[in-house]
Amino acid sequence: MTLEILTPDKKVFEGEATSVTLPGTLGFFEILSHHAPIISTLQDGKVVVRGSSKEEVFYIKGGVVEALNNVVTVLAEGIEQR
Repeated sequence: MTLEILTPDKKVFEGEATSVTLPGTLGFFEILSHHAPIISTLQDGKVVVRGSSKEEVFYIKGGVVEALNNVVTVLAEGIEQR
């Protein structure tokens, strides 16, 4: 699936992923390839992006995620540097 993580300032990530774990407002959830369409709000927390050979972690400050037609778009209010 194609994943984009965007903030109001810049594009933080764009690429292929096998799964992404997100901090939903009701708890963490995971999106895999060919996930059913979904729109969800996000709280502050860790986003884990898994690719074919590596894992990347981003810390977001809230936002929204949309998954549609194997494209996942995360619109984050900000990214924390850790």
